[in-house]
Amino acid sequence: MLNAFIWLPIIGAILIAYTPLEAKKVRGLALTLAVVLLLLNILLGWQFDPSNPQMQFTVNLPWINFLGFNYALGVDGLSFSLLFLNSILTIIALYASGTEVNRPKFYYSLLLLLNAGVAGAFLAQDLLLFFLFYELEIVPLYFLIAIWGGQRRGYAGMKFLLYTAISGFLVLISFLGLVWLTGANNFAYNPLLSNNLDVKTQLLLLIPLLIGLAIKIPIFPFHTWLPDAHVEASTPVSVLLAGILLKLGTYGLLRFGVGLFLDAWVTLAPWLATIAAISALYGASCAIAQKDMKKVVAYSSISHMAYILLAAAATTRLSITAAILQMISHGLISALLFLLVGVVYKKTGSRDVDYLRGLLNPERGLPITGMLMILAAMASAGIPGMVGFIAEFLVFRGSFPIFPIQTLLCLVASGLTAVYFLLMINRVFFGRLTPELSRIPRSTWPERFPEIALALFIIVLGLQPSWMIHWSENQASVLLTGTAISQRQS
Repeated sequence: MLNAFIWLPIIGAILIAYTPLEAKKVRGLALTLAVVLLLLNILLGWQFDPSNPQMQFTVNLPWINFLGFNYALGVDGLSFSLLFLNSILTIIALYASGTEVNRPKFYYSLLLLLNAGVAGAFLAQDLLLFFLFYELEIVPLYFLIAIWGGQRRGYAGMKFLLYTAISGFLVLISFLGLVWLTGANNFAYNPLLSNNLDVKTQLLLLIPLLIGLAIKIPIFPFHTWLPDAHVEASTPVSVLLAGILLKLGTYGLLRFGVGLFLDAWVTLAPWLATIAAISALYGASCAIAQKDMKKVVAYSSISHMAYILLAAAATTRLSITAAILQMISHGLISALLFLLVGVVYKKTGSRDVDYLRGLLNPERGLPITGMLMILAAMASAGIPGMVGFIAEFLVFRGSFPIFPIQTLLCLVASGLTAVYFLLMINRVFFGRLTPELSRIPRSTWPERFPEIALALFIIVLGLQPSWMIHWSENQASVLLTGTAISQRQS
């Protein structure tokens, strides 16, 4: 079953690239494949045992023997929820793309390849295989930005490509060094969990891995590629970029940073928590100063992704579970925010908060979009009853006993979320509708489907957070097995 998550979208992308179908039918075929992948996720969840923290449905086939490179797949509580999120957001992105896309065959093929690359990275149980998929997703995303982006799409695409290429290079250095220093004869993940390297050696390997993944997340000061990429990318691409692609970095922190170098991780944890607090405050402060709605959401994303680093640095069972929940929460909320900003831009031709006014007008504005934007802002600010509340609450609850000062600083950043979103919503949606915006095209209910679907996920999972926690609550027991944790707990 795990093979299907990788090879079905790859085969679908090839078929779409060479099909003689027209644009509307190409989109329908891509959506059908994405729905099939979602159904496979549901089937996988039906058979998945959340009480078992070990890898399930494993596949292990020799590939390139002289390199020790195997085709090894598996799924556990850390990767299952992210795999599900990948399928949901791919459907949302495909549906939101519409039928007016230029070069539709190439476009929809790239979206499916992107889905395959992300799924492969989450399922890979071989370090080289993870690196292969980690790099594979760069190619389709670069073309999606550089071809279907805004006016500065070439610059944004090249900047993204350079930053993420450096990220992959640093991750590869860490993996190669680990295998070389341990004397392992292959890159299989599970045997390397008990590598028995001393703390100094682990630090030498962990630091390049951390920098590489910090670029991907991104964490201050390696964040500068993200606002440019979001501003120039189309709305569906921004949904995937913020909703799932950034999670490859935080997934790598937990899977490889905590899992493989736990003793060194605990040594660096105070510094990592401090960096998380700085990044959270920096992102929130920059969001307040932005005039472009998309940049507000982009810097908000930088701020909220830092909470995951804080939780990972705390290395308590609660904080690790909270980090996984925050990945899911941020994926849903950021996707909804970017969708709604895309609707505003499509209907008004602007994202400038100084130009837009009164869009909540019930007769001539975008009242449904405005209400959903308020809901998304409330979820991002951690209002109870929304998925953002339980995720952030558990992050801060799990991190505070270990890093109280850094957690309090992140709480301040969380409070600033309400500030910059209220400023944006007040300027854009309230007040008198300007004469220039008196003829805004109305949104149809089929157009609203992606936003409403995400809003329902945010509310339902906020009211029933156990449906998220259920899949990953036992995963911390596998990651947190090391002498440093034993010493901390004692």
